[in-house]
Amino acid sequence: MRSTPQRRATAAGALVAAAALLAVGIQTGTATADATASQARTAAQPNPGAANVKLSASERATLLAEANSTTAQAARALGLGSGEKLVVRDVVKDADGTTHTSYERTYDGLPVLGGDLTVHAKGGVTQSVTKATNHEIKVADTTATVTPAAAEGQAVAAANAEGSKEAKASKGARKVIWAAEGVPVLAFETVVGGLQHDGTPNELHVVTNARTGAKITEWQAVETGTGNTMYSGQVTLGTTQSGSTYNLTDAARGNHKTYNLNRGSSGTGTLFSGPDDVWGNGLPANLETAAADAHYGAAVTWDYFKNVHGRNGLRNDGVAPYTRVHYGNNYVNAFWQDSCFCMTYGDGDGNAKPLTSTDVAAHEMTHGLTSVTGNMTYSGEPGGLNEATSDIMAAAVEFYANNPQDLGDYNVGEKIDIRGNGTPLRYMDKPSKDGSSKDAWYSGIGSIDVHYSSGPANHWYYLASEGSGAKVVNGVSYDSPTSDGLPVTAIGRDAASKIWFRALTVGYFKSNTNYADARVQTLKAAADLYGQGSTIYNNVANAWAGVNVGPRIVSGVTVSPIANQNTQVGGAASLQVQATSTNPGALSYAASGLPAGLSINSSTGLISGTATTAGTSNVTVTVTDSASKTGTASFTWTVGTSQPSVFENTTDYAIADNATVESPITVNRTGNAPSTLKVDVNILHTYVGDLKVDLVAPDGTLYNLRNRTGGSADNIVQSFTVNASSEVASGVWKLRVADLASADVGKIDSWKLTF
Repeated sequence: MRSTPQRRATAAGALVAAAALLAVGIQTGTATADATASQARTAAQPNPGAANVKLSASERATLLAEANSTTAQAARALGLGSGEKLVVRDVVKDADGTTHTSYERTYDGLPVLGGDLTVHAKGGVTQSVTKATNHEIKVADTTATVTPAAAEGQAVAAANAEGSKEAKASKGARKVIWAAEGVPVLAFETVVGGLQHDGTPNELHVVTNARTGAKITEWQAVETGTGNTMYSGQVTLGTTQSGSTYNLTDAARGNHKTYNLNRGSSGTGTLFSGPDDVWGNGLPANLETAAADAHYGAAVTWDYFKNVHGRNGLRNDGVAPYTRVHYGNNYVNAFWQDSCFCMTYGDGDGNAKPLTSTDVAAHEMTHGLTSVTGNMTYSGEPGGLNEATSDIMAAAVEFYANNPQDLGDYNVGEKIDIRGNGTPLRYMDKPSKDGSSKDAWYSGIGSIDVHYSSGPANHWYYLASEGSGAKVVNGVSYDSPTSDGLPVTAIGRDAASKIWFRALTVGYFKSNTNYADARVQTLKAAADLYGQGSTIYNNVANAWAGVNVGPRIVSGVTVSPIANQNTQVGGAASLQVQATSTNPGALSYAASGLPAGLSINSSTGLISGTATTAGTSNVTVTVTDSASKTGTASFTWTVGTSQPSVFENTTDYAIADNATVESPITVNRTGNAPSTLKVDVNILHTYVGDLKVDLVAPDGTLYNLRNRTGGSADNIVQSFTVNASSEVASGVWKLRVADLASADVGKIDSWKLTF
């Protein structure tokens, strides 16, 4: 009996006699170089010590056993409280012996959601710790005042409000500690089953405050993506022969199996098998065609993770997930489910476009990788990064496969035609071309669908891989802009992929990683692989700056962006320039164009003095390091004549239960608001933990002042300082107060702005 014969999947319209010309073997080498010689590349020589070791199952088991035997000691070394315990989740080992041990936490026996952390150690000595939260995990009491049944009822109601069908709690509400945002609180987590509005299985997680009954958050554990089939031509598949029967079991890749749901929507399905070693004919009517595409997509993804990144399966244990095809009837989607550790694909409109193309298979399989590594929660900014991770790895896998029927590109679902006009589902060079995704980060991006908030990370990957501007890759034209209008130099797709993969798999990305943290962690991964301050490191940062996440690094010196300034004649000015360098030693500061009466301290970077002349000045700050590398920042400084500085609204505005109210103030000042705009708030309320308080600028920009903090305390009488220097001062400013829970009411008594 042959355990792993290689089997051919025949493409539509392809003659059997031409198989030798069309067959594409699954690659086992490094990623293919760009087809166009004109694409500039920075030489990238990774640090071999930072590469992951390809662990055998027994080696991984030994590492896990060692980590599990020392959790108590690790908890004490980290200074965790007496009620906290660590639970080992994964261990990754670098070639230089560095280990990255990821843990979940419990508190008094309760799971801590958002308490995950990773210890990075070498030679038994901790080098650093990456935490999802720096808050102390502690609650006053673990006794709930809300019943589990009430929490379940609220969760089901939330699912029904989103159009779910047959919604019901698939598991009883479990008591947890919610620590992913703000101060940890006692909560219930309920998982709601049934079906989503489009027929996708539902695993909606709803977190409810166990004391107030207020819903804290929710996220979907069934992670979806889209694609198409029949694009890979004739390919080589890993199958298994038993007697005279063959089946789609790939023994060389963790026993990955592909099953036929036959348009059903539950169960595992039937393993594809048959009397010959030929699968499908490239047409959707033949149910083996979609199976062959999905089986191939899983195989090249497995090979890419293993051969390029040294990861032996999603959990690094040599065990593959399984695949189900032909889900539902006319189901236009595909998804990953943690609960079955499997990928599932629908057949599209009219059951004529199975969603099993290589990029979709890689996308869904990467959701599985994320679920056992970074595990970014599938909502808000972490959800966008989760979704982007799947798009990023899908692009990397597609280039790695180098299939002539489906060459690598930076478009997502480019062959689907779901829109009916031949355009891709998503674009990485300029995400907004799809009409919904965002090119760059902004403060409200966490409130949109995760498939669209993924845009800035997808855009970062393209900029890092290919650079900004116009170019052609594998016959596809791209033209990628940047949010700051400055060019980005490519580091190459191989380096960009390795940096993202390392941040994901060694515990740098956590469950609540947002865009700002993703920049920090990818720079950490870039430093591991290519050296801090290297050209690649700096260009990783510059690619992030190109999508409005963090500052640029220029010539080794980073000067934080400086907002436009406003000062009155005779008014004292004080502005601290912030700068860092990748080189050791002191920094020297200089400035040109400062308003009369102001100067900069060359040693400290403090701009101070008293402005004497009205007008607007164009200022450039230059910072020089010990290696004579420089960085600059430019801004305007407006010196105005005397203007009103205090604006107040003393009218009462009632705050009703579960309602939002706004109190307006009309400001009549020239120029921009200051970087130290003072907001004095007087809110009377009997439970301030119910309240979210925002300052709303005239253009609608939100500045959060408080977000459900303070618990049962009464009233918010507090001064806040807001950097509103990017806002035009003149116009209607609003104090917006949202009551997000029941039982307590109050009013906005008064508030004022001091410019």
